[in-house]
Amino acid sequence: MHPLITQDHIDTFQRDGVVLVKGLFRDHVDQIRTGIDRNMRDPGPYAAENLNAGEGGRFFDDYCNWTRISEFEDVIRTSPAAHVAADLMSSDKVQVFHDHILVKEPGTAKPTPWHQDGPYYFVDGIQNVSFWSPMDVVTGASLRCVAGSHAWEKPVLPTRWLSESSFYPNDDEYMAVPDPEAEGMDVKEWEMEPGDAVAFNYGTLHGARGNTTTSRRRAFSLRLIGDDARYVERAGPTSPPFPGHNMKPGQVLRDDWFPVIFQR
Repeated sequence: MHPLITQDHIDTFQRDGVVLVKGLFRDHVDQIRTGIDRNMRDPGPYAAENLNAGEGGRFFDDYCNWTRISEFEDVIRTSPAAHVAADLMSSDKVQVFHDHILVKEPGTAKPTPWHQDGPYYFVDGIQNVSFWSPMDVVTGASLRCVAGSHAWEKPVLPTRWLSESSFYPNDDEYMAVPDPEAEGMDVKEWEMEPGDAVAFNYGTLHGARGNTTTSRRRAFSLRLIGDDARYVERAGPTSPPFPGHNMKPGQVLRDDWFPVIFQR
């Protein structure tokens, strides 16, 4: 077991689908900040501005850039994240799925909508983990996760953040996006230092508050998969799409695109 975590972290992650890991990227904060700056100066093909006309601030996100931004690749390969992920997932190996950055500038009132990551992905399996790590001090504007939602019988409807329209045509296979506070759900949220990380399952319902402070909020996310991850087809294009992957349902994700970064 990696010294950053204990058996209690593993038990909590397995039970609640979410746990806080202090200091996961502590030694890589400056490197990640540099990578985020580079990413914002040179956005990738999936970069998005997530505000409608008239909404204040700026909410930028982008993903799948680790192969072209050296700072991200170095963090992925040299930080404790892969080892910690293996422990949390109870997996013998860890593969990279993708990276993701999210930046909310001061005065961005718009929250990140409640959603589960899993329905957007072409990955099936329970051995998976997302790490969400702020690169700025977080007090009242943190990631929020609903404990136990990774074990719900039906996934939550994936929607497009701007239009709020359904991502796939088969709405009946999903439950409506809930209102966790109104419905009395157990919402986990933490004050965090740069380099701390919330670890959560792809099936965990989560969102994030808007940034009404006077400081920007930068977050680096890393999505990893374990032993049981398999390619699955959805009713439409997935996000990220990874065009031309040529995988078939039931296959392990190809390791030339999704490299193994930890093996027991």
